[in-house]
Amino acid sequence: MIQCAAPRQGHRTASGRANCPACSKNTYYYTTNRYPTYGSMPRRTIPTPASTSSSSTQRSFRTRTITTLSSQEYATLKPVHEQAAKQAEKYPDKRDVFLCHAWGDRTTVAKELHDALEEQGVSVWFSEKDIKLGTSLTRSIDKGLRDSRVGIILVTPAFYKSIDAEGIAEQELSALLRTDRVVPIVHNTTYEELSEVSLLLASRSGLNTEGSSFKEIAEK
Repeated sequence: MIQCAAPRQGHRTASGRANCPACSKNTYYYTTNRYPTYGSMPRRTIPTPASTSSSSTQRSFRTRTITTLSSQEYATLKPVHEQAAKQAEKYPDKRDVFLCHAWGDRTTVAKELHDALEEQGVSVWFSEKDIKLGTSLTRSIDKGLRDSRVGIILVTPAFYKSIDAEGIAEQELSALLRTDRVVPIVHNTTYEELSEVSLLLASRSGLNTEGSSFKEIAEK
């Protein structure tokens, strides 16, 4: 077996390494002008989503996420993303998202979605957090709608009840439907059931939690 001539300290020069009977065959690991750690391997550069071709239709909009989008999801979210990007340019201080939900969901699934979005670095207007004691409920919501770039509507059975009762969620829905920046997310229901409550909202393509966690939905 061929032994390295300098097993403890390595080779001080490139010529010394080249003359070593054990290491001369591995000189392609060597980097000129810098002495590498003995036995180290060359580092590879792995491309990130930001460096990939823009022709791919399966990439997520945020480069930090590893979740991919289906063709349908990409077609759904791309127009909303483009509108949000324009809003971000024009109104840099706005929140990323206004989260519309039923009152009954505020401490459960709506909170879960809110937390998942914030873990992704998304700034969210959320009634449980942003409506302070002693302030006008409707006025606070009005400001939240005005100061957010995109509306996410969490559609649940509780949301249907709120719409039927013409509650606050009904008012938020009416305001959000006036924009092109709405993404419905159906949870424990279907778009077919939604169409029986709101044809306008059901006509907006969105996302479904069936088979996906709120974390995955937030990444998308």
